[in-house]
Amino acid sequence: MKNHALTIILCAFLVLLPTGLLRAGEALTKIEPLTIATDGDAIMFTVEIADTDTTRERGLMFRQRLPEGHGMLFDFGDPRPVSMWMKNTYIPLDMLFIRADGTIAYIAENTVPKSLDTIGITEPVKAVLELPAGTARKKDIHSGNVVYHRIFDNAEEPGAPSP
Repeated sequence: MKNHALTIILCAFLVLLPTGLLRAGEALTKIEPLTIATDGDAIMFTVEIADTDTTRERGLMFRQRLPEGHGMLFDFGDPRPVSMWMKNTYIPLDMLFIRADGTIAYIAENTVPKSLDTIGITEPVKAVLELPAGTARKKDIHSGNVVYHRIFDNAEEPGAPSP
């Protein structure tokens, strides 16, 4: 009986490890809501949080798809100039570079999969949000729009009741 249970646990580990749901020495990814306020709408996303060196280095590498309405938020802590690249990233992305107050400073649309070219901004930013390519254009997201999430200095989400 003990051998059977051990075999099941080992099989589950081996199945989860390559999917990216479980990585050696790393906890499961944090998934949180995020809202972007555009000129005419408030758009909600479900995002994975990359807030450690390990999760930021891995990012969306080796993923085969990123569903619409989902993304990855890279939290860099203190604002700084940020450069990203698409090494081992197989899907095109829109990258939104976001200031500490949540305003979008710059959008790199339709980045090229597996490219080693750097994509960045010299203005200090707190975060980068990666979304499926075409999302910014499709949802009318522009520089100056506001991203609402707990990491920014804008705790109130649009439409949220006041205390």
